[in-house]
Amino acid sequence: AQGGRVELRGFGAFSVRKRDARTGRNPRTGATVKVEAKKVPFFKPGKELRLKVNGGEEP
Repeated sequence: AQGGRVELRGFGAFSVRKRDARTGRNPRTGATVKVEAKKVPFFKPGKELRLKVNGGEEP
């Protein structure tokens, strides 16, 4: 897991991406709120998984 990336052969890879700060809205009150920058998990499927999900066809 060096560098924040975990790869599972034939399945895909998990990594960490940075999400920038933004202005959001509270759905209950409608008030604007500041959403801080944060790190979020990201999944990139591997070729074998994509092929099985798509019935053997490469997009």
